[in-house]
Amino acid sequence: MSGLPERISATAGPFCIISPLTPAVTTFIAALRSIATYIAVSLYVVIAGPPLLLVALLLGSPSILYQAGRFGVRLGLFLSGIRFVVEGKDRILLDRAAVYAVNHASNVEPPIIFEVLHQLFPRLRILYKAELRNLPVLVRAFDLAGFVPLERGNRDQSLPAIDRAAQALRDGNSFLIFPEGTRSRTGRLLPFKKGGFIMAVKGQAPIVPVAIVGARRAMRKGSPIIYPVLVHVRFGAPAETAGLTIEDRDSLISTVRERVEAMLGEV
Repeated sequence: MSGLPERISATAGPFCIISPLTPAVTTFIAALRSIATYIAVSLYVVIAGPPLLLVALLLGSPSILYQAGRFGVRLGLFLSGIRFVVEGKDRILLDRAAVYAVNHASNVEPPIIFEVLHQLFPRLRILYKAELRNLPVLVRAFDLAGFVPLERGNRDQSLPAIDRAAQALRDGNSFLIFPEGTRSRTGRLLPFKKGGFIMAVKGQAPIVPVAIVGARRAMRKGSPIIYPVLVHVRFGAPAETAGLTIEDRDSLISTVRERVEAMLGEV
């Protein structure tokens, strides 16, 4: 025999090779899963959100909201079929507060990194853009959890907000930031905003660079469909801020950005 044929017809009998799903079928299945994800998560937020928020407010306990948020994240990831692996776990700082700086090229990155870090830091805080305060239910949850809104371009608001966040760091609370400030439409890193780095310097907390690779394949530009993908979450070497001043922020930004960019380029 000269060897197996390169292609075997679908009519070749019971031992034929089954062809993979066509792109159209793959997209159709992903669309159905996406619809299920959007409906389930939306119903969960609308039905469970208000009563859980009320209980948390009455008890003064944000832990309830963190657990509720984690359930919603897990529900969304499960239904959409998104899986992830974590690399560089030894670079996660468990013994002291730190700022985790993450790239942002897809809507699925925030829930993924929240799921990864929440297991380690039950009270993880987030420095987020003030526009998200327009979300009626979530804004109450954000405030109770101690998340800090940052209104870029508004010095009168941003400086006190950064000072509050720096104090929270000194009190032992780790923060999550997306230093690009918005999603990258191309997948290439955008310039980093300074707010989170000034916060880290004032709080004298290290910055851990984080690269999430593969999340952009989950949601294609202009499409609401969520494709099931395997995402890699990579933690880089922490950049120390001990002894640094505000004047050192640009070099600190450059160091962290280079480390994130290097991890994004790894195969």
